[in-house]
Amino acid sequence: MSAFRYKALNTEGRLVKGVLEADSERHLRAQLRAQKLRPVEVRGVEAKMTKESRPRFTFFRTGLSAGELALITRQLATLVASALPLDECLQAAAEQTRKSSIKSMLLEVRSRVSEGYTLANGMAQYPQAFGEMYRAMVHAGEQAGQLAPVLEQLAEYTENRQLTAQKLKLALIYPFVLMGVAVSVVAALMVFVVPELVGIFTHTKKALPPLTVGLIAVSDFLRNSGVYLLVGLLLSVVGLRRLLQEPQRQLKWHQFLLRIPGIGTVLIGIDTARFSSTLSILMASGVPLLDALHIAGSVMSNRELRKAAVRVANNVQEGSSLNKALSQGAFFPPMMVHMVASGEVSGELEIMLERSAVNQERELEMTLGTVMGLFEPLMVILMGGVVLLIVLAILLPIFDLNTMVR
Repeated sequence: MSAFRYKALNTEGRLVKGVLEADSERHLRAQLRAQKLRPVEVRGVEAKMTKESRPRFTFFRTGLSAGELALITRQLATLVASALPLDECLQAAAEQTRKSSIKSMLLEVRSRVSEGYTLANGMAQYPQAFGEMYRAMVHAGEQAGQLAPVLEQLAEYTENRQLTAQKLKLALIYPFVLMGVAVSVVAALMVFVVPELVGIFTHTKKALPPLTVGLIAVSDFLRNSGVYLLVGLLLSVVGLRRLLQEPQRQLKWHQFLLRIPGIGTVLIGIDTARFSSTLSILMASGVPLLDALHIAGSVMSNRELRKAAVRVANNVQEGSSLNKALSQGAFFPPMMVHMVASGEVSGELEIMLERSAVNQERELEMTLGTVMGLFEPLMVILMGGVVLLIVLAILLPIFDLNTMVR
């Protein structure tokens, strides 16, 4: 059976939409008529998803959000643990969601499972929704007959990732709001207030101070060309995003980010913590070390760090221990290397990797807290300095007029 999207008219003549499973379009139309619905449009979900999955430039990430993936995984883990057949679990999870795109995706995965394919194979149709690490864990759980525990681990992992992402977003909201308000206030002063105040000096024959002349020039530029400047900035952002889609340019950009003091440390902390956590959960699920290293490296967002993870995997494949391979990389924290070495000696590598990830996340939170704590007073000082320059530029001609009157 396959999933189909439909549009139909009910008994009141209203258009309704939805997703149903059927053997064919004819079968689906028969189902709709049995529900006293008159079919208007019917089309297969798989063809639509294939069309939508073509590469294109977008501002937003396609696929499932972290919250949606966590919820689906938790539902599947609970249903599978209750000993329900897998196709019924997927059907129940699809019925729980209100979003038609998620429902159609789950029904299509259920169709593949009903045809005899594994759950991991069914999810492989939607790589943007179910990542490589996710599918590898599901495959390992199916092979070992431990799908329910593996889904529980995946649910915990996705929920923790979502919680960490929310913390980072909340930590960045206030600084960005503060910066936006500061820029808006300065722009409003330059466009609306400054021209009115300095206009009284333009008719005088006395030369204005350089600071005032510069202020008037900036104010005139913003009034006359401010819209073009804003459009130019937006086009620059769009152009930069397009340029960074090319792998080599993206690699150079990521290398540049790692060299920026402060920012590079934060990016390394985020990705190495993600690497440790992913590697830990993959190994605990029974995924072989080499496969786990390749998958854990692919979840890192920085391309330069991904290259470092590939070198680690190659060194391990050549016979090196994991801790030695990590120590040869310049990005993996020394504490992580020591904990991995301890885990290899004690036979508790998964546990030590998990502890390393937790420690790095804590250090990252402390670093972000310090950075945000310094950012706020720096923004206040910067704003005060800008406002002081504006006030001085306005007051200096007034002082000169007072001198002339005396």
